[in-house]
Amino acid sequence: MKFKRVMTALAGLVLSGSSLAAGGGAALEHANVNVFDNAAVQRGARLYVDYCSGCHSAQYMRYKRLSEDLGYSEEEILANLAKPGSKIGDPMTSALSKADGAKLFGVPPPDLTLIARVRGNDWLYSYLKSFYRDESRSMGWNNTVFPNASMPNVLWELQGIQKLVTKTETGHDGEAHEVPAGFEVIQAGSMSGEEFDNSVRDLVTFLQYLGEPGQIQRRELGVWVILFLVLFTFLAYLMKLEYWKDVKK
Repeated sequence: MKFKRVMTALAGLVLSGSSLAAGGGAALEHANVNVFDNAAVQRGARLYVDYCSGCHSAQYMRYKRLSEDLGYSEEEILANLAKPGSKIGDPMTSALSKADGAKLFGVPPPDLTLIARVRGNDWLYSYLKSFYRDESRSMGWNNTVFPNASMPNVLWELQGIQKLVTKTETGHDGEAHEVPAGFEVIQAGSMSGEEFDNSVRDLVTFLQYLGEPGQIQRRELGVWVILFLVLFTFLAYLMKLEYWKDVKK
């Protein structure tokens, strides 16, 4: 049953991801994340809780797994990363119900457990950096990677407020079109551009971890497996020499 729920969620994200990717035409920036950087995953977890978990769930991840993988005690997880009233074995659900989310944004905010596996790190990194003010939108925000997104820019206090700069290009139809050419900051945020880029990278790193937390343990275990194979190969070679020494006699 759990496998069925995971596959259903993944299928839904794939279908929605196809439509989102088709809607945008902006070039993607390289995220350059490293999920084995535990400090980056920890910082990303903090950003996720502060700016994402209010609307988005990560229901296939449990708080206890965060404690095991990130080096926090269960008490630290419950005090700093868990929803109030949660138990260490609870999944990372949002306080916002699907019904309320649909009323606020038009569609329920998607679960983010598998979002990095579906969208890709570069897409998420570019998307989170590409919000701009658009007064024609109900939320007052738009996005060049995902045009007409229902989500507002929840990171605007860190990034600041930017407006879209366009340029005129002639399309294949011979007609002139306005296309995105970049952004202009109209209100500074609490972070510099470099600091914000690093914070978004940390957040995407945590989202990548959410999609496949076992990869961290696999890497640690893989080192020991390789060492065992090297030792076994050496011992097997010595045994071969000893065996054939008697055979040749």
